[in-house]
Amino acid sequence: MLSEVSELRKPKPFMNPYLAGIGLGLVLLAAYVIMGRGLGASGAFSTTIAVGVNAIAPNHAQGNSFYSDYLGDFSVNPLKDWLVFEILGVLVGGFVSGMFAGRVKKSIERGPNITNKKRLVFALLGGILMGFGAKLSRGCTSGQALSGGAILNLGGWAFMMCVFAGAYMFAYFVRRQWI
Repeated sequence: MLSEVSELRKPKPFMNPYLAGIGLGLVLLAAYVIMGRGLGASGAFSTTIAVGVNAIAPNHAQGNSFYSDYLGDFSVNPLKDWLVFEILGVLVGGFVSGMFAGRVKKSIERGPNITNKKRLVFALLGGILMGFGAKLSRGCTSGQALSGGAILNLGGWAFMMCVFAGAYMFAYFVRRQWI
């Protein structure tokens, strides 16, 4: 009985990364064929924020080129934008997949030389920087690298090379937290 319980709690192995990459490529291809554009996450957040600003201050939202670009037919309800459903699907799908694999648990991933509080602060700062970078580059990592790289966009490939180069350069400064 005890071995059955411990066997149920043992996480299943991760998916083969090559198969996952092929699956992601097929999803990206389907997005281009069905929706006429690639994948991206930051557009969903921008649409949601633009709809929120439009609800509070419609004159400001419609007079601002940033907000008005994201409003379109979504000025009342952000759920009319398929990218919002993409993000909701990623969240729900990731949770369901984690449940089936036995990987859902409350924990904070960190190295032995960092506290939980410091790790959460760094995660928050990293998320803020990624959000700022996504708006500055006019697209998130998935939009720039996956969708841009898939259509052989030079900017998408340059972005991805810079992401990897920056990560390797910055890793030197934070690696001691994980050793």
